Amino acid sequence: NEACGSARLLDIATRNGVAASVMTSSRIAEFDAPRITRLDRAGHDVVAHGYTQDQVMPTLSAEAREAAVARSVDLLAAAMGRRPQGWISPRVTSSVDTHRLFAKHGLAWHGDALDDDRPYLQHFPEGDILAIPMSVEFNDLPHAMRFGRTPGQFVELFGEALDGIGRQPAETIILDVFLHGHCYGRPAAAWAFDEIAKRAVENPTVWVTTRRDIYAHCAEVMGLDRAAGPVRQDAAVG
Repeated sequence: NEACGSARLLDIATRNGVAASVMTSSRIAEFDAPRITRLDRAGHDVVAHGYTQDQVMPTLSAEAREAAVARSVDLLAAAMGRRPQGWISPRVTSSVDTHRLFAKHGLAWHGDALDDDRPYLQHFPEGDILAIPMSVEFNDLPHAMRFGRTPGQFVELFGEALDGIGRQPAETIILDVFLHGHCYGRPAAAWAFDEIAKRAVENPTVWVTTRRDIYAHCAEVMGLDRAAGPVRQDAAVG
């Protein structure tokens, strides 16, 4: 059913003139490929997000992890006519061994990193891959379900963060805003995303973008087509 929370959030993004990085379980591509095709053709960044949400990487055997990565990438590729560029695991959980699988199966970047504020390059025998770390301050699930905060507080905290960051010495960082269809995709809370999108778009210091475009920027800045380079290297993304 496309008249649901995720569709509502995507409509808000469209109304504000922004594309979204959409973490997508490939089971959707298996049973409703046209939905993935429409999402891709609308200009959104379709990010591989495992086959299903209960396939949490640390709980799987090495063989099951590789099968999940391969199956997810292949299903999304069939729906879009090209392979997805990026991967973010359910619960943002994986390990360096899994990052090697991402490289092996042709992914250009992953978001399963919480150890830095800016992207860095990983080199593996299977190939290079860019880690684009996640920021976790603005995620509707813990905000609402763990802390019991309101949509208004979500907006307020985001505004406070922009103001506070603006008063600090200039640096380039990633500031993620995570929304889930079953949480702030619901009508009583989706307006918070609309408010945040408007504030971000109107702020001249904010680059409202997708992880696909962060990767493209880093590819240019870091020279990712070069055969050799440092194992770890920071890059500006805005």
